[in-house]
Amino acid sequence: MTVTVRYFAGARAAAGLDTEIREASSLDELVGQIVAAHGEKLERVLTACSFLIDGTTTRDRASALAPGATVDVLPPFAGG
Repeated sequence: MTVTVRYFAGARAAAGLDTEIREASSLDELVGQIVAAHGEKLERVLTACSFLIDGTTTRDRASALAPGATVDVLPPFAGG
C-alpha cells in the first residue's frame, strides 16, 4: 500500500529530500526501505527518531500502516 513519508530536520538532511512515496504495510518495512534507499547516514539518524503515523506518535516499528498513511520522521528537536 502507498504511504507518504515526510522527513524533518536532520532526517531531511540525511535523506536528501522532504517527502517521498513508498509501498509498505508496516513501519518496520518502511524503515528498511528508506535505509536501503538513503544509506548509513539516515540509518544513524533513525536510531534517535520518533515517528508520527497519521498524527499519532509511535516508536513501535511493528505498527501497521494503512493505505494512504502519512509517516513523519522526527529526529529530536532542540529548544522548547
